[in-house]
Amino acid sequence: MKSKKSEKAPPKDGPCKETFTDGTPSAVGKIANGKKTGTWKYYFRNGRLKATGKYADGVLDGPWKWFRESGKLMQTGGFKRGVQSGLWKRYQENGELYDAGKFADGKKTGEWKTYDKSGKLTRTKSF
Repeated sequence: MKSKKSEKAPPKDGPCKETFTDGTPSAVGKIANGKKTGTWKYYFRNGRLKATGKYADGVLDGPWKWFRESGKLMQTGGFKRGVQSGLWKRYQENGELYDAGKFADGKKTGEWKTYDKSGKLTRTKSF
């Protein structure tokens, strides 16, 4: 289901909470000068954490983590001023690593490795 912001307009500065149509939180964080800043947390309808990471001046900046609705880790990665950067890892539903590699300026770079459900390396690709 879609989420919507609280009935009131988001604050220009201070704490901010976005909600689903039933009023449960879909996101919680802070606003500075009308833009998202600091750590934000996003939630599934079941109340479990969906994602957490930082914003700077309204754009993704720093490390982020995404989770499955079951609560298991799905992906980790980072951003610099809204652009994918650094080491990224994705995980299979069973918790095993699916793939890993680095981003530079929003593009895959270097060696990326892919693994099967048992954690065995199945592919290596260079970018």
